[in-house]
Amino acid sequence: MTPRRARVLGLVTIAVLAVLPWVLARHQLSILVDLLIFGLFAMSLDLIMGYTGMVSFGHAAYFGLGAYGSALLLIHFQPPVPVALLAGALLAGAVAVPVGWFSTRATGIYFAMLTLAFAQLLYTVAYKWRDLTGGSDGIAGVPKTTLFWGGPSLADPHAFYWLVAACLVVSLRACRALTRSPFGRALEAIRENERRFVSLGRDARPFKVVVFVIAALFAGLAGALFAPFRGFASPEVMFWVLSGQALMMVITGGIGTLVGPVIGAMVFLLIQEVLSSYTEHWMIFTGAIFVLMVIFLPGGLVGTARRWMEARG
Repeated sequence: MTPRRARVLGLVTIAVLAVLPWVLARHQLSILVDLLIFGLFAMSLDLIMGYTGMVSFGHAAYFGLGAYGSALLLIHFQPPVPVALLAGALLAGAVAVPVGWFSTRATGIYFAMLTLAFAQLLYTVAYKWRDLTGGSDGIAGVPKTTLFWGGPSLADPHAFYWLVAACLVVSLRACRALTRSPFGRALEAIRENERRFVSLGRDARPFKVVVFVIAALFAGLAGALFAPFRGFASPEVMFWVLSGQALMMVITGGIGTLVGPVIGAMVFLLIQEVLSSYTEHWMIFTGAIFVLMVIFLPGGLVGTARRWMEARG
């Protein structure tokens, strides 16, 4: 896709996001906010999976840490929501530093298993530490406070939608700038051939640790938005099942495209929403659809669309 087409598509997307809250019903707007939050979460995974070639089975841990950080701060201190978002993202990033340092000592399936092991450890801590996290019941009653001290309330669905949409757009721009920077080129070189990268006298591990932490920061931001939106945080948002779903979102949308995982998250969740309203066996059909997409659309929705547009010239 040419830069001009990309800019036009970006402007059209922003225009659509601006119009949608005025034409959707309250329930539909709530679903859209959910889609945007999980789109941000899937995009954060694409940073390490699509651009560095590291498959993480424990990315949900940072989503959950962001949710807990935001929820605890909002319940006990009632700061403006952006302050809670920053706290949730920083908590996820801080925990990701030691996890990333240990996990990146391994590669391939061993890296994936280490991320899963650390995630399950964090899940167990959240599940057992009832005094802080509420245990299996989680933390309920997380409020939507204000945009800033003395500012407008974010309790209105439209106001919170604008906050989530702004976070997604800014995060997408930041991630795109990162991947197009020399740092991003180094990540792609590691993905393509890490041995050759090392043979050139560069140490790949610091790059992998840094991008691991950055991805955790964005996952934490998504979780920090999730807590006030849903009004709760629980250990379930840290479980390995959500990590697996995030992988499916990235693959569905297109690995290494950033915007693809956002679209993939929307498609994945909408399929679940529609099928679950018709049958209690919706997971069987969801799995079948995913298998068909992997077979017939191996580049994901965005990757396939790009190849089609390039073929047309």
